[in-house]
Amino acid sequence: MVTATTERVERGPITPTEGEQTALGEIARILSVGAAESPILVGLEGQRIELPESVIRVLRQAVHAMARDRAVAVVPIHKQLTTQEAADLLLVSRPYLVKLLDEGEIPSTKTGTHRRVRPDDVMAYAELRDARRLQGLDELAQISQELDLYSRT
Repeated sequence: MVTATTERVERGPITPTEGEQTALGEIARILSVGAAESPILVGLEGQRIELPESVIRVLRQAVHAMARDRAVAVVPIHKQLTTQEAADLLLVSRPYLVKLLDEGEIPSTKTGTHRRVRPDDVMAYAELRDARRLQGLDELAQISQELDLYSRT
């Protein structure tokens, strides 16, 4: 059981280093869907515990993203985020996040004078933002092709 005195929570995104790519590939293979055996965690004193399926799913998602050189962050879903925590998740400044809240792009609530944001609302905004970015890139590529900009030197 994790207690408040032993728990170490890292704030913000975690980015893999170049030297970790080989290990990430091996971990991805071990965590692959349909693996014959469940992975086991071995503690410092040799204690062994089979990883629960929920932990395997979290690890699988994190390793999948990190193997593609993307940063990851683990956020408890039930938690209300501060504006700084939400900004850290989106990799934006806190003033920019506050602007998004003021414009209604991301729902928020107030606790006294402080705003709180639900992690699922932040992630929904991130997915929408990423979809808009991809759509914009697709439109730019289409315009470039129509104007024959790729064949010009």
